[in-house]
Amino acid sequence: MIPLIDLVAQYNTIKPEIDAAIQDVLAQGKFILGPNEKAFEQEVADYLGVKHAIGVASGTDALVIALRAAGIGPGDEVIVPAYSFFASAGTVMTVCAKPVFVDVDPDTFLMNVDQVEAVITPKTKGILPVHLYGQPAAMDEIMDIARRYNLKVIEDNAQAFGALYKAKHTGTIGDLGCLSFFPSKNLGGYGDGGMVVTNDDGMAETVRMLRTHGWKKKYFPEVLGYNSRLDEIQAAILRVKLKYIDQWNARRQEIARILTANLAGSGVVPPVELEDRSHVYHLYIIRVQERDALREKLKAWGISSEVYYPQPVHLAEPCRKLGNSSGMFPVAERVSLETMALPLYPEMTEEQIDQVIQAVRNAQDKY
Repeated sequence: MIPLIDLVAQYNTIKPEIDAAIQDVLAQGKFILGPNEKAFEQEVADYLGVKHAIGVASGTDALVIALRAAGIGPGDEVIVPAYSFFASAGTVMTVCAKPVFVDVDPDTFLMNVDQVEAVITPKTKGILPVHLYGQPAAMDEIMDIARRYNLKVIEDNAQAFGALYKAKHTGTIGDLGCLSFFPSKNLGGYGDGGMVVTNDDGMAETVRMLRTHGWKKKYFPEVLGYNSRLDEIQAAILRVKLKYIDQWNARRQEIARILTANLAGSGVVPPVELEDRSHVYHLYIIRVQERDALREKLKAWGISSEVYYPQPVHLAEPCRKLGNSSGMFPVAERVSLETMALPLYPEMTEEQIDQVIQAVRNAQDKY
C-alpha cells in the first residue's frame, strides 16, 4: 500500500537528530516555554523574515488568537473562502464574529478576490485568505482591498509553510499569519502545534498575553486569555525539521511536476500552479468527475487517496445556522464533489511515483 503520507519514512531519515533532541529536552526537565521553544520562535522569525513568531498549541488556536489580537469580536464580520478546512471559518465564530463567505476560483480553489469587495459592509473588520494546499492566495489584490477599507488581514498559512508570493513568504504579508505544525503538514511536529507571526509589535504583545491566560506578569491576567503554548518537545522536534524544509518542499515540487506531466490526457485535472508564486504542495489535489469510482479503483490497487474537503464550509451545520444554504457558492460546492488528494511526500521513491501514475491512468481507462 502506498500511503498518502509516510511520517515514519521521514522520521527514519532524521532519526538520530530527532531522538537526540527529545532526549535533551527530557534531560533538561524544562517542558513549557523552555529554551527550545524560544529558539524555535527566533528561527522561524528569521526564516520567514518577520519580527515576531509566537508559538501556540495548534493552528486552530493560532487563528483564534490572531483574530482576537486583530481586535475582531462580537458583531464583526470576516470574509473567508467557502472552500477550506472548517477552522478557517469556525475560528471566526469562536470569537463571536460572523464568517462572510465568497466563492473560490474554479482552477486553484483559492479565494475568488473578484467577489470580496461586494460583500464588505460596515461590520466587516477583516479578510482571512487561505493559502490552500500549499499555493498562495492573491495577496496583492487582497491587501489592496484591505487598505482601502481599513480591514485587517489574517493569513491562514497552515498548509503553505515555505511558500512564496512574489518573493515574500506567505504568512508575512498580512497583519498576522497563522501556522500549523500538525504532523502531516510540510513542517509538522509529532503532535499539535501552531504559531502566530506578525511585524506589529502591539499585536505580538497581545498574542503573547492571550496564549498564557491573558497575563504579562504571571498570575496577574489583564484580559481573558487561553492556555495555548507550543510545548518544548514539539519545539525541539520542529527545530530539527526546520533545517530540512526547503529541501523537502523542493522534493514535493519535483514530485508534483512528475505527476502533472504524466497525468496529462489521463482524464483527471491536475493542480493548476500559478506563475507568480511557489506552490509547496502540502497536498496534491486532482479533480475528476467520477471521484468515488477512481478512489475505489486506487484502493483496490494499493494506492491511498483522501478527500479534502467533502463539504464546503458554508454548508457545515454551524454555518448553515447563519443563513447559508446550497447553491450560494456553486464553485465550492462543485469542487467538494470532484477533488481528491493523491500520495505525495518527500520520501516517495521513483517506483512509488510511477505506481501512482500508472494506477490513475489504468483506472481511468477502465471506466
